[in-house]
Amino acid sequence: MAARHPEETIFREFLIAILLYNEAVADRLGLQPVDVAATILLEVRGPLSVGAISEELGLPSASTTRLIDRLEKAGYVRRVRGERDRRTVTVELVEGGLDDYDAACAQSRRHLDAIATHYTPEQAPLLLDMFSRVAGAYRSATTELRQDGN
Repeated sequence: MAARHPEETIFREFLIAILLYNEAVADRLGLQPVDVAATILLEVRGPLSVGAISEELGLPSASTTRLIDRLEKAGYVRRVRGERDRRTVTVELVEGGLDDYDAACAQSRRHLDAIATHYTPEQAPLLLDMFSRVAGAYRSATTELRQDGN
């Protein structure tokens, strides 16, 4: 096995922690990890079409339909038919639907708040910029992986 740079090892440990945490939250809520990702996506972006959710999560439309069924049954989302075109369906979060999710994330907030004390307010924009750039890099890499696989 090739030796890794310490930064790469730290980053891989970070990714493992995030993945395992998402699985733990999903287990707590009785959902699949991708269900949690969809819920976060809807929280961040607002209501989305089924197609947009499918595209964002890289899921076939049938899998996305089952995902939305699970979230709807669990009380997190609802489907809303278009007023002009009843064939269009938008998925939106139900008011209060994230209460269980927020409760499940209380521990992480407590731990993250403790980390924040190690940084100055002036450093926060730099850290947020890094997170934004890392997210963009991973989205690009995901798109490339999926295109290369087809």
